Amino acid sequence: MALRRRTSYIAIMPDTPPAVIRPLRLALRRGFAGRCPACGEAKLFGRFLKPVPRCPACGQDWSHHRADDLPAYLVILILGHLMVPVVVEVNRSFEPGLVVQMILWPLAAAVLALAMLQPVKGAVIGLQWARRMHGFG
Repeated sequence: MALRRRTSYIAIMPDTPPAVIRPLRLALRRGFAGRCPACGEAKLFGRFLKPVPRCPACGQDWSHHRADDLPAYLVILILGHLMVPVVVEVNRSFEPGLVVQMILWPLAAAVLALAMLQPVKGAVIGLQWARRMHGFG
C-alpha cells in the first residue's frame, strides 16, 4: 500500500516522478475558467455542460469524469449563502411588494445558478483530474 505525503496543495505518491505531479489549485483554477485542467490551453467544454471528449492541445481524455450532481449541489449551497442575506436585507430596507418578490428572487436565483454551473463543473472535473479519481490515474 502506497503512502501519500502531502504538501500545501500537491498530493505526491512516494514513487511518482515529479513530471506527473498534478497541482490541485492550478487544476481548479483552469477548470473554473473553462480551460483544460491538464494544459490550460484548450477549452474544456464543447457545449454548455458537456466536456470535450479529448483536449485538442494535450490529448487528455475527459470521458472519465464523473461530476454527476456535485456541481449542482455546490451551486445550490453557494447560491443559498449568497441569496439569503441579500433577500433579508432588501426586504428589511425596501419592503418590496409580494408580486415583485415572486418575480425578482426566482429570476435572480435562476440567472445566478446558470452562470455558476459551468465554472463549478469545470472545477469539479479539475479536482477529479488532479486527484486521479475515476480513471484519471
